[in-house]
Amino acid sequence: MTVLDRVRSTPRATAAKKVGGASGLGLVFAAVATVVWSGSFVASRALHDSVPPIQAAFWRWLIAIAAVAPFAGREAWRQRTLIRRHLGFLTLASLLGIAVYNTLVNQAGTSTSAGNMGMIMAASPVLMAVHERLTGDRLGARRTVGLLVAVAGVLLLVSKGSLDLALAPGDLWMVAAALSFTSYSVLLKRRPAELGALAFLFTTFVLGALMLAPVYGVSLAVQGGFAATPGTVGPLLYVGVLSSAVAFFAWNKAIALIGAARAGVVYYLQPVCVALLSYPLLGEATSPAQLVCMALILGGVVLGSRR
Repeated sequence: MTVLDRVRSTPRATAAKKVGGASGLGLVFAAVATVVWSGSFVASRALHDSVPPIQAAFWRWLIAIAAVAPFAGREAWRQRTLIRRHLGFLTLASLLGIAVYNTLVNQAGTSTSAGNMGMIMAASPVLMAVHERLTGDRLGARRTVGLLVAVAGVLLLVSKGSLDLALAPGDLWMVAAALSFTSYSVLLKRRPAELGALAFLFTTFVLGALMLAPVYGVSLAVQGGFAATPGTVGPLLYVGVLSSAVAFFAWNKAIALIGAARAGVVYYLQPVCVALLSYPLLGEATSPAQLVCMALILGGVVLGSRR
């Protein structure tokens, strides 16, 4: 055995290799979630004039529950004691990440473009960095500058460059959605280690659907239902199966492997993915002003997410 082989076989080298592998896998999971969620903004925009936002959110989670139940139902039943013990945490995670966040995204889609939705959500990694600062971590000069640049990009985007506070309602809904998603992502760091990923996913889906059920009933009574056509069922299946079951599982795994801040770095791919999808599917072209805002937001995210 050569000296190099002995070095590679030491416990320290083996541990470093495992850490590097976990880091790479975490980035892959974050990328999968980001790409799939980019499509969900396009789907939400496609449903804006045919399915009320609350009804779209409720059916999304019913479909997601049906999609994950064959894989997660048994694990959730085995861990029912743990679920009861951590019900408070699970309820808060369900409220932020399931009931509130996705309903706000659907509401935003009624009055703003998919491109704007994706660009506003791209500021989430900077919001995660702000949370770190509030909990005692130092941001440093680079991350602080990145935060300010990204916030400037978001303000220019949602105010159409005028900064006169005449903001589009959909943009404001999307800012609220970004805050909710950030809170959910940060909360994931406190997920009980003994609670399985599938059990966690299934439980939060069920709790989120239960929270939405009363509001769904009100929406049906006031707004009426929607027609089940390929134009409504197709997007709902996408957000229910891919954007919910697949993307949330991938994002939760990414958080567990590399943390919210590092997973958030990958999120800057989202505006590009949304722009690539929204033009052929929705006919939404990206304007020069949006490109400037995208550059500011992405540049700020890159700076704000680096240590």
